[in-house]
Amino acid sequence: MTQRTLIIGGATGIGFAVAQLLAKRGDHIILAGRHQDKLQYACQQLQAAGAKAENVVLDIADETQSEYLGRVLEPVDNIVVTAGSQAPGGAFTTLDLKAAQQAFDTKFWGSLAVARHLSGKIKPGGTLTLTSGFLSRRTVPGTLVKTTMNAALESAVKMLAKELSPLRVNAISPGLTDTEAYSAMTSEARQQMLARTAENLPARRYGRAEDLAKGYLFVIDNPFVTGSVVDIEGGALVN
Repeated sequence: MTQRTLIIGGATGIGFAVAQLLAKRGDHIILAGRHQDKLQYACQQLQAAGAKAENVVLDIADETQSEYLGRVLEPVDNIVVTAGSQAPGGAFTTLDLKAAQQAFDTKFWGSLAVARHLSGKIKPGGTLTLTSGFLSRRTVPGTLVKTTMNAALESAVKMLAKELSPLRVNAISPGLTDTEAYSAMTSEARQQMLARTAENLPARRYGRAEDLAKGYLFVIDNPFVTGSVVDIEGGALVN
């Protein structure tokens, strides 16, 4: 049966890979994000492949936008949030706390705003899937913002799964994945980083967006999964 899925952050990277997989099986896709041009391009790609797709501009860092969408959105079967943020790195003593707050405003508070204002639009038996990151459970110097932001999000998923039941709420926790997030790097530097990652991981490869997308489909399709954090990180957490 055809489902309607809203993918926030779906114009690029992991979100678009999820959209492509769902579209292949005939689902109706709604892409949401901050950049109209990227949304339109992604939507056109899906439509060219025969999918039913539409898009809506949404910045989840602005709660009023999620609140408005919650009033006008037609019911959906699933909501996936892959929208991320640029988290500042470096030693805590020199950390830009304002930039850290802005990162939380998008990925953490933005995800909670989606849960508050849009979960009521999800049909019975539907799902809300958020995105954290493997640094939530790794102690890596210079990554305090990513670590705490993702750890907070994973804790929230457990609570939301209870409070929003019977809606199923889960999170996918990616490892290092080759996406547009690294587009600012030179091609050479990016390839070197990915090669080092593949060499050091037990899986002996770095993540691709399509690898992660399969995890989102798993939690959408399995009716016995809720309150779970699914790690897809090539073995980084056992290193």
